[in-house]
Amino acid sequence: MTMQNIILLCFILYTALLFFVMWLTSRRSVGNDAFFRGNRKSPWPVVAYGMLGASLSGVTFMSVPGGVYYGAFTYMPLVFGYVIGYFVVAFLLLPLYYKLNLTSIYSYLDQRFGSSSEKTGAVFFILSRLLGSALRMYLVVFVLYELVFSTWGIPFWVPAVVFIALILLYTFRGGVKTVVWTDTLQTTFLLLAAIATVIVILKNLGMSIPELLSASASEGYTRIWETDINHPKYYWKQIVSGTFIVIAMTGLDQDMMQKNLTCKSLRDAQKNVITSSFLFVIVNIIFLTLGAALVYYGTHTPGFEMPTGADGRVLADKIYPVIAQSLGGFTLICFVLGMVAAGYSSADGTLTALTTTFCYDFLHFDKRKNMSEERQVRYRKMVHIGFALLYLLVIIAFRPFHNDSLINILFDITGYTYGPLLGLYAFGLFTKWNVKNRLVPFVAIASPIICFLLKIYSTQLFGGYQLGFELLLLNGIITFLGLVLIRKR
Repeated sequence: MTMQNIILLCFILYTALLFFVMWLTSRRSVGNDAFFRGNRKSPWPVVAYGMLGASLSGVTFMSVPGGVYYGAFTYMPLVFGYVIGYFVVAFLLLPLYYKLNLTSIYSYLDQRFGSSSEKTGAVFFILSRLLGSALRMYLVVFVLYELVFSTWGIPFWVPAVVFIALILLYTFRGGVKTVVWTDTLQTTFLLLAAIATVIVILKNLGMSIPELLSASASEGYTRIWETDINHPKYYWKQIVSGTFIVIAMTGLDQDMMQKNLTCKSLRDAQKNVITSSFLFVIVNIIFLTLGAALVYYGTHTPGFEMPTGADGRVLADKIYPVIAQSLGGFTLICFVLGMVAAGYSSADGTLTALTTTFCYDFLHFDKRKNMSEERQVRYRKMVHIGFALLYLLVIIAFRPFHNDSLINILFDITGYTYGPLLGLYAFGLFTKWNVKNRLVPFVAIASPIICFLLKIYSTQLFGGYQLGFELLLLNGIITFLGLVLIRKR
């Protein structure tokens, strides 16, 4: 059996396992309450563990280890900031969502400001998640295409269609109730793939983990703190950015919060978030250690050449798949299983969350008491299919533009699209003012445009200072100030 056939078989077996989990969890999933809220019966340890897989995705699986080549361990201060952000989510935002008994978290903006604000928040979430999650999914499809389908002369769009169709099928009935449990499976395979790869590399190098880290440190690959204030990864900038990235990408994100809101109580949801924050630190240490192993192996193995682009620059996103392939069948199978798990975890929860947001913030399922359950289910399925097709279009359209580390692209998308959400929620929570609701969309659109211009000209305007991940915070501040200008007197 060829390696391509083995990879395809692993993909099929893992998919079959997912569908078995779907069957177990959705047997009694009848109606919209199970799809949107999981009947509020999810055990918090299961949600906490599964959230790791949902947060990691294919980008973390490949870009974080590959990013060690250029950025060493300077990703870690961002992770330390994540922990602070998780505490803010647990003790500021979750109590609000549970108190208001929300299904879509953007319903809060309707209650606080009005319908235009609610739709503005929902549109920015849909835009951000549709682009961000589709690009995460793209990375997985891209790797599988390179390893298997390209050798058979199959076009890129074929595996993309297959992946989206499978995700659509196993989330179609159970929704978030299924996703909570499939995320645990995906987390497990992501971690097993990373750990197995490190073990194989250490065996090939004849080194232990302390020896590997010591050797990597001598070459600068384990450096954590970037002390140049003008550098995009200056450590204080990373910590502050990480805090607000989690507040925005978890606390103000329907995908992540929808899973938290399936817990039985606020207390369970808070335990889930705090547990996830500390587990997330451990998991990122594992992936950065994997990155150190990959880079050291790639730069010290005779005859091995790092993957490069046309300009001769090392392609960070390709370091892991190329080395996994060179290490032999076992490592490649582990890598593929991890990638497949990452691909599913990137899209299943997001597809469910996009459906929820549209159904509650645009179709207003919670307000249309005269709409029958059967009709709501029919609309929900149509919306679900529609977003799956949009996913597919984004994945195929991005194919010609993949020439950089995707994690940087994704954080740029986050900075521009979650910033207005950050400003809206901060204004709602920390002031008592109301706003001219019809003007909110204009403020929310103007803020990312201003930030885009500031990023382009930041070195000229700020004496060499480069805007990095803190763009999100700046975007939120500009939105907040814009809302102050349109407040009702």
